[in-house]
Parts: sequence; structure tokens; C-alpha cells
Amino acid sequence: MRTKKIQVGLFFFLILLVLWTVPCPSFSQNQSTLKFKEALALPMSHNYSRTAVYTDPIEWQLIHNQFEPPAEGKIVDITESGDTLQWQKVEINEEGRFSGGELRSGYLYVTIYSGADEDLVFWLNAAGHNMAYVNGVPRAGDIYGYGNVYLPFIVKKGNNDLLLRSARWGGIAIDYIVPKVEVGFLDEDLTLPSIIAGEKEPLLGAIRLVNSTKEFLEGGTIKSRLNGKEITADIPSIPPLTIRKVPFEFDPSEAGTGSESVDVELELTFKGRQVDETTIQVSVGQPDQHYSRTFISNIDGSVQYYGVAPQQNDNKENSALFLSVHGAGVEAIGQARAYDAKDWGTLVTPTNRRPRGFNWEDWGRMDALEVFEIAKEEFKPDPQRIYLTGHSMGGHGTWYLGATYPGNWAAIAPAAGYPSLRMYGSHDGTVPSDQDRPPMEKMLLRSSNPADVMSLIPNYKAHGVYILHGDADRVVPVEFARTMREGLGKFHSDFAYYEYPGGSHWYGDESVDWPPMFEFFRNHTIKPSEETDDIQFITANPGISHKFKWASVDQQLKSLELSRFDLKRNKEENSIGGTTENIARLTFDLSSFENGETVKIKLDESDTLEVSVPGSKTVSFTRNGSVWGEAGELSAKEKGPHRSGGFKEAFQHNMVFVYGTAGNREEDQANYNKARYDIETWYYRGNGAVDMIPDRDFDPEEYKDRGVILYGNSDTNSAWDDLLEESPIQVTRNAIKVGNQTFEGDDLGALFLYPRSDSDVASVAVISGTGLKGMKATAANQYFAGGSGFPDFFIFKSSMLKDGENSVIGAGFFDNQWKLDSGNAVFQIISN
Repeated sequence: MRTKKIQVGLFFFLILLVLWTVPCPSFSQNQSTLKFKEALALPMSHNYSRTAVYTDPIEWQLIHNQFEPPAEGKIVDITESGDTLQWQKVEINEEGRFSGGELRSGYLYVTIYSGADEDLVFWLNAAGHNMAYVNGVPRAGDIYGYGNVYLPFIVKKGNNDLLLRSARWGGIAIDYIVPKVEVGFLDEDLTLPSIIAGEKEPLLGAIRLVNSTKEFLEGGTIKSRLNGKEITADIPSIPPLTIRKVPFEFDPSEAGTGSESVDVELELTFKGRQVDETTIQVSVGQPDQHYSRTFISNIDGSVQYYGVAPQQNDNKENSALFLSVHGAGVEAIGQARAYDAKDWGTLVTPTNRRPRGFNWEDWGRMDALEVFEIAKEEFKPDPQRIYLTGHSMGGHGTWYLGATYPGNWAAIAPAAGYPSLRMYGSHDGTVPSDQDRPPMEKMLLRSSNPADVMSLIPNYKAHGVYILHGDADRVVPVEFARTMREGLGKFHSDFAYYEYPGGSHWYGDESVDWPPMFEFFRNHTIKPSEETDDIQFITANPGISHKFKWASVDQQLKSLELSRFDLKRNKEENSIGGTTENIARLTFDLSSFENGETVKIKLDESDTLEVSVPGSKTVSFTRNGSVWGEAGELSAKEKGPHRSGGFKEAFQHNMVFVYGTAGNREEDQANYNKARYDIETWYYRGNGAVDMIPDRDFDPEEYKDRGVILYGNSDTNSAWDDLLEESPIQVTRNAIKVGNQTFEGDDLGALFLYPRSDSDVASVAVISGTGLKGMKATAANQYFAGGSGFPDFFIFKSSMLKDGENSVIGAGFFDNQWKLDSGNAVFQIISN
């Protein structure tokens, strides 16, 4: 960070700081960062995986006000195997981190003591942890140890507890910083485009702002200045004591061409008063060089970017488009630069929202599709010459996107990739198998089916596949490639396989830019729909992927179970026939037939239907028992490709977080703390920026067609009735009503999804509790872990944090009319 102008008083000179576990650090007038050198660590087992269920005895203690200040040697618990858990003193290593076996799974604890009478504000700068509790308040972690997350927090008079949950990485670093500005720029972690020499239109960037005050920041502006050209942009609202990445524009018309970068000055103003300024550098390049481009994401309204390796000639007729998805820790522009530019197409690299992001699932998948659509519009490739590739985590992304969207690609080429998270895992853990598990666990794991690439493997038949893997790869062993080769060999007639002799995980740019792979691409095109009469397709969620060629799965009989069709079209006989599995509604595109023609439809064991080809060229069918019949237009109020569940689906459509303020002081604070923790985690995990507002400011018209994430219950969040009056799940103080069942207690938590009645596309994700214990038990936001499975609704007791699935009350999916369906839900009796 830069040295900034001091705009706060000399309050920190009055502070008497004493660490509970270590001697007081001394500091001078010029010193602003204070380090902990000793701490207490608790080795223990907590389980945060890719499902809705999590266990954590320490968090259970926090929720129930049973957490006691640690001391060295203090025994916390005895495990089932008889092991003693006790706090141990640890010291920082030469790299300034607390590390060692006691931190591979567990907690780190330090204390700040303040002798000041008034509350003070510091910035927490920790790294290598999943999350932190500051005086019991959840704050975002820095899982991957970037070291650039600065979170303002209040230090009250007396003892202040900092409890950090381990991330199983290279240890934890923890500092606290005396802020020299209340409001200002944090000019690390910028999102910037490249300036292409000669361009004149304004470009878009994003920079973080920190709000160290206890009030919402409103009415701010950012003014950019590049060689005398200025643009001023309004700043969105920033909640108290947190950070937000905000957009700005700048004018590149006077950037010139004589250097590789230019300085852009930024000036921050609130209510007419300049509060900070900084200068950032933006790269400048030529049209034939690799470059970055930015755009506004439809997911949350934030600024995202993608990399481009431009085509190396002006002959754009029949040009190809290559979508390349990067590996863990790789920037999108770095991925683009690993490829030599091609003379027959443009290569584009989306970000996955972050270098690690979401494993190309969930919002990583959405990011790839957003960039895919932008690239098709920008570069206008031949629609039959579109290809997909990627390396490592991007190899997984290639397997996953290739199986999920088989109609999009002429060929795919995973390099050093693992097929699925269920097989490989990562920081967030694997997706367990649902075999030989009780009904509740099976129901919860069902929501992970969209990530089960191995179940979707027949979809690869739609395109060519080139598998590239080093035979000495120790990061992603070559056995994954061999497994996929064996699987494809059972049915696929158009795939190639190459093991690079002696190749490690990365053996130079040839790891991705492999000439035989691109020759394989050159020899493949997408077969047009009108030329494809035999089609097979599998999907786990029509809301993610519903269409292949001329048929579409609109609704399922059982949500997020696998749905299949195997169909054959005969143009000479004017007929379509085939089999289906777990499909409630199916639509055909009849463009290959003439208007008014009669087409015979034979599905499964149902009688043959005769339909007249309409002017719209589409006709739909619904299943009632074993009988198929012609259907009318799909209502937007029902489940369908436009809106299908589960819980995570609401986190899109320029979502807004709405926290409850209609309860008592403690309830309102719990709602706010949880919402702020989620926006901080969303920023970290997804380079995101979300509007966060109190319920009293929510106007359905002002936020029309936007996804809503609602925090609180019907008694504590005044937006509840506007959004959830018709929901079959109702949460109040001390009770949750699910249909005709009522569950009582102040320690019940609930996560569920319900469509906005005033929108055809947006949904509401509810994060709720029946009391402080229940609300705080929703703290784990594993829904932000890529590939994690969450059904439409999930209701549990806070004792789940100790007992796991045994304390889950109910979980399941709504039917296609968004009503409760006993066949798609599991409930169990929980003993007190």
C-alpha cells in the first residue's frame, strides 16, 4: 500500500496495547503495522466441505456463548478416540507466519487490550485463514494467503479476541494496522483493461475503497485523469467498517503509443471534499498484441476482465474462436500469453472470477459463459468453428463445460485436467459419493449432481476430444487422463490421446499451446442442428444446461436427479421418437419441418401424438404419469430453464443483499454481521461487489428483476412480506413452518430459495434463523465454494455443528410449481 495523507487524529498515540499472549509491541510515530509474535493454537477437527452440512465444535461454543478465553495448556474437549485437545503456544517463523502441525486444522487465538475509553478502529491484515472472529463477529478470510485483504474492525476498551480458523495452507500471518485514513483507496488488487493504441472510447476499471467509519458512505465520486482527459463517476454505497471494489472510467484517447504503460490519476471525493488520491498504471499495447478487456458482469454488477490473444491477420472470414480456461492461481491474461497468436482465430481467456475462483463451476461457469457471449459478439467467429481448452483446474473446467454444454463446441481439449471435484478435491474438500448413504445424506448430495462429470460423460459424443497430459505429472496424476481415455473408448469414435513423455504438470507453453491439439481443432466443426437427426443428452439441472440441438429439457420429475433423452428424427416419415428419463416437460424445435405439416411424436411407452408444425416452430410436451401430451407455453412462474433452483441460483441477476433491521438490537446486528461477512467473502472468492442495504431501503420496483439475498426472518426483516408472503416456508422467532409442519426452538437455521413473485427470472435466497443461535449457525458460507451442493431448502438445528447430518431437520426441492413435494424432500425427527 502507498503512504497516505493522515486524515484521522492522533488517537492511536493514546492507545495502550497489550497482547494477551505476548509482550506489548512498541511502535513509533511513523509505525503503523503491529505484528503478533506469539499466539495460542488449538489443533482440532472441523469439517467444511462441499455440502450444506458443516461441523465445528468451536463455532458451536461461540453460538451458545460457551467459548472461554484460552490459556496455554487449557483442555477444551476430549475426542471420541480419547485424544485431548488443548491450547498450545506457537511463535511466528522466519517468514512471519504461525505454522506447524497444530495449525493444519484448528484455530489460532490472539488478544488485543485497549486502555482507551473510546472505541478505536484498526485494519485486520491476516493471511492463510478461512475466516476470523473478531470479538465474536465473523469476518472474511484470506484462504490463499495473498496478504492484501484489509478489514476495518473496532477495538473496544479492555480485551478484544481474535480467533482465526486455519486454512490448511502454509500457516497464518496476522497483523493489525493503524489506519491513516478513514476513507481511501486500496490500490492493490485492481481490475484493469489494456489500452490498445489509438482507441478513443472510455474504458472501465475497478479499485477497492476502504470505509473505516461506522456509517454507510454515500454520495462519493471518483475522477480519473489521463493526460488532461477527465471522467467523473459516482460511487456505489459502501457499508460501515468494510471494503468494496468500485468501478471507474477513464479516457484513453490521449494515451499515446510511446510507452508500455501510462499513469492514470484517481481522485476520491465525498460530499464535495477530496479525501484521497492515487496514481495507477495501465498497460498500453498494439492491436496485434495480447491484451485485457473489462466488462460489467450480470451476476453482481461488478467489473470483470478477460484476456485476448488476437488473430494474427485481417482475414476474418470463417475465423475460429478458442475459449481457454486457466488453472488454479493463474491470471486470465497470463493464460492468454501462454499461447502464440493464431492466424485462423482469436483466443479468449475468462477469469473464473479469480485465479482460483470457483473451479469453473457455479459462478466460474457463469463467468466463462458471459465472456463466451461477449467474444462471439466482439469477434463474430464462424459459429461452427468454436473450441474449448484449458489446463489443470482449467482442464477440469474443460471436462466440466464440455460435458455440460455439448452443443457449444466443435472439439474440446483438456490438458493436465481432473474430471470432477468428487474425484480430485481441493481446498474446499471433495464432493462425497451418495452411494450407501442414508436418505438425508443422499438428498443433500443430490444437489451436487451438476458437478458429477462422470455421469455426464456420454455428452462428449457431441464433439471431438483431445486429451493432453504429462506422464510425470505429480499435481494431477496422469491416471485421471487414462480414466477418461478408458471411459471415452467405450463409446466415442472421435477422440485423440497424448501423454507428453517426461512431462510434469507444467513443461512450458506446450503444456497448453500444443500444435497437434490445434490441428485437431482445425479438422473439426460443429455439425448443424438441421443435419443431426440422432441426439442424446444428459443434464442434472435445466437451470444450468437444458438444450442440445433441437430438443430441450424444460422441467424434471425429480429436481437435480439426472435427466436424459435419446431421440431420433426422421424427416422422410415426419416423425420423432425416443426415450426419456426424469423429464416432466420437453420442447422440440421443428424448424426442419414445414409449417402446417403433421409430425408424429412417440415418446417412451406413450401413444403416438400427431402435432401440426406451428409458425413458432416449437412444440412442447408434458408427462402425466406414463402418458405424454402436448403442452401450452411454459409459465415463467414455474420452474424451467429460466429459473430452476437450488439455493445458490439466486446469487445472480445483479443481486442485492438485504439485511433485517426490524428486530431487537442483537438480532439486527447478527443480520448485518452475516451479510457483511458474505459480501467480504464474495469479494475475496469472486472479485465481487454487491449492493448491501437495510430492509427499510428495499423497494421492489427500484430493485426489479434483481436476485435478492435476504438476511433475517419475518419478524426481523421488513422486506419479508414483499418477497416471501406466498412461500411454503415461513420463519419467525422461535419457529419454522414448512407446509403443515412446525418446528420450534430459538436455535434453528434455514437456507432456502423462492422465486420473486414480481419477476420472471430473479429469486430470493433466504438466510434465516429462529433466534440468535439459529441465525449465527448459518455463518458458514460454503455456498461460495465452487461445486458445493445446496438443495432448494435446508433446515437444521445449531447442534448440527457437533452432530452433522443427525441434526438436519429437513432438506429437499420444491416441485415445478414451487410447492412442497414429499417425494422430493426428506425430514427426520431430531431429539433435544
